[in-house]
Order: sequence, then C-alpha cells, then structure tokens
Amino acid sequence: MKKIFINNGLSLAFLFLFLISIGGQVITGLHEYNQERNEYGLSPVRFSGYLHSGHFIEATFENWESEFLQMALFVVLSIFLIQKGSSESKNPDKKEETDKKPSQRKQDVPWPVKKGGLWLKLYENSLSIAFTLLFAASFVLHFYGSLKEENDELFMKSMPLKSALSYASDPRFWFESFQNWQSEFMSVLCLIVLSIYLRQKGSPQSKPVDASFRATGE
Repeated sequence: MKKIFINNGLSLAFLFLFLISIGGQVITGLHEYNQERNEYGLSPVRFSGYLHSGHFIEATFENWESEFLQMALFVVLSIFLIQKGSSESKNPDKKEETDKKPSQRKQDVPWPVKKGGLWLKLYENSLSIAFTLLFAASFVLHFYGSLKEENDELFMKSMPLKSALSYASDPRFWFESFQNWQSEFMSVLCLIVLSIYLRQKGSPQSKPVDASFRATGE
C-alpha cells in the first residue's frame, strides 16, 4: 500500500485537491444559488437538485473546457513550434526521443505498438486526441449548462426563454468561454517564458539550476 502512494503521489495529491475544490464549489454554489432563488420568492433546491442545475453545470464545464483546450493546443503546438531556452520546448539542435520511430522489439511496449497499423497511428496521437475529445465534451456541456442557467434566470424574471440556436450567438456564452481561454493561454505563456530564466530545483518542469538561459529542455 505504501508503494502505491509513493509511485502515484503526484496524481493522488491532485486528485485530493480536486475533490476538496469541487466539494467547496458545490457547497458554496448551492448556497449562492438558493440565495438567488430566495430573492425571487422561489423555494430552495437540495443538493441533488443543484447538481442538475444550469448554475452548477455551467460553472464546472466552463472551467474544464478551457483547461482541456489549453492542454490540447499545448501538446499539439509543442510538436512543431520551438521556444529557445524554455524547458517546455523540444531542443531544436537534436532529435528528441519522442520524435523517434517506436520500436516493436522492446520489452513491455504497449500493445498498440506491437499491433502496428491503425492502432499504432491512433496511439501515437492518443494524448492530443484525448484532450481534444475532453475539450469538445466540456464545450457542449458548458453550452448546455449556460443555456439552462440563462433560461432559469429568464423564467424567474417571467421573460421568454431562449432556444439553443438563438443562444449559440449570445454574447454571454462566448464571454464565459473567452474569459477562461485567455487566462489559460496566459498561464501557459508564463510557464514557457519564465522557465527560460527561472529555476525550481527538483522539478521536472524546470531546467537544471546551472543550465544556461539558452539551453532548451532538460
């Protein structure tokens, strides 16, 4: 058991932080949502009802959408684009391990590598495919939750509800998306540029402390 925690410490730590954060979001979100309903003279919803509300769905997947978009683009663009001196970039002066043709003769290689053909092609791009699919799913759920939240507010104000088609061009939905996208792109930009000049001893996201500013990667 101890070995499991040691070998998976990083993922377990972030899973724990995620569960704490999503729990805090649900608790505070439910309180805020019921406060809003109370202002319109509506009865409060319970925990299970809140999880199906547009308020929760929109807020959750609005953020997930931008995270997965950021990671998908970062994975794909880092294949072709170089940032000299950044630990997040491939070295333009040498062939990277990730660019080499996979060997089917190695011991314990993943089964798609042994299988070859289409399975290998899919596996070679599986990380970007996974992040793209996660982004697409989050984008759809964000749209659904945002539309549901918009119509909940219109219902409380006794105003006509909006259709999915009309809401697709609504500035509210796109504002929710762009305000998150820009922050994610800025954070990646900061990581790429700051890793040229700054160091964190012991972190794989950093170059060695004594590496020059021009050195790329590890």
